[in-house]
Amino acid sequence: MTHRTVYEYSDEVSSSYGRLWLRPRELAGQQCLHHELTVDPGAADLSTGRDVYGNDVAYFHVSTPHTRLEVTGTSLVRVLHPEPDPAATALAWEDARPVGVHGRPVLDLVLDQRDPALLARARDYAAPSFAPGTPIGEAVQDLLHRVHTEFTYASGSTSVRTGLDEVLDARQGVCQDFARLSVACLRSLGLAGRYVSGYLATDPPPGRDRVVGADATHAWAAVWLPSARGGAGDWLDFDPTNDHLADERYTTLAWGRDYADVPPVRGIVFTDAETSTMTVSVDVAPVDVTPTDVAPVDVTPTGVESAC
Repeated sequence: MTHRTVYEYSDEVSSSYGRLWLRPRELAGQQCLHHELTVDPGAADLSTGRDVYGNDVAYFHVSTPHTRLEVTGTSLVRVLHPEPDPAATALAWEDARPVGVHGRPVLDLVLDQRDPALLARARDYAAPSFAPGTPIGEAVQDLLHRVHTEFTYASGSTSVRTGLDEVLDARQGVCQDFARLSVACLRSLGLAGRYVSGYLATDPPPGRDRVVGADATHAWAAVWLPSARGGAGDWLDFDPTNDHLADERYTTLAWGRDYADVPPVRGIVFTDAETSTMTVSVDVAPVDVTPTDVAPVDVTPTGVESAC
C-alpha cells in the first residue's frame, strides 16, 4: 500500500515540520513486513517514536526552501484478522463496561469531553440498540447497521471540523463522521470506544482495472470487550460505513480518542504563501509474498525510514 500526500504553495516555504501516523501497527492479526517513508525535499531531521496509544509516529523537518512538499509512506502488511471471542461478545453490554484492574487501562476511552447535551443526543441515538441485557456483540451489530442505513454517505459533505451535532442533524457524512458517532454512542453508555484510522482494501467493479491512487484512508470504530474468562480483554472493530465487522481487508494504522489524535499527516509550515493545495492519493492492493521475500531494514539517517 502507498499513501502519498502532496502540498503545493503559492510562495516559498522556508521550513516545514511534520508528524506522521503512516506506519501500520503490529497486532495479533497484523504484521508489517516492510515500511518506507520518503520526504521530498529531503528532511534535515527525521526521527520515530510512539505516542501515548502505542502508535508508531514519525517526525520530520524540511529546512530546504520549497514550494512543493511530497510525503510518501509505502508498506507491505500481512493481515489475518482474528475472530472475536464468542464468549466475550455474548456478555450483556452492561457487563462490558470497563471495571477493575483489567478495565483501568481503557478508562480514558470511556470519558468524553464533549458538550453534555451532545452526549445526551448520542445516548438517545444508541438506546434502541442497547436494550437492557442485550449481548454486546448484538448491540454493536445493530448500532453499526442503523448508522449505515439511517445516514447517507456523501463525499465532501463534511470536514474534520464538522461537529457531531451537525452530522446528527444532516443525517449524512463520511467514514470519519460515522466512526466518531459510533464512538460517542459507546462512551455515552459507559463503554470504552476508540477511533481507528487505517485502510480498507477495495476491489474494482467487474471488468474494470484497478486505478492506482483511487483508494483512500478509512476510519472505523472499536469497542472494548472484557474477557469472559478473566484477563486483559480485547477490542471488537466495526465499520458502520460498510455495515460489517472489520476483517482481513482492514489494515490498522493507528487509534486514539478521535480523529485529532491520529491524522495520517499533520504539520506546520513557515511561509508568506497566501494559498496552498493538498492532494492525497492512496493505493491498496493485494500481493503474494513469502516471509523470505522481505528482509528487515533498520531506520537510516538519510531521510528514509524502512522497518519491519
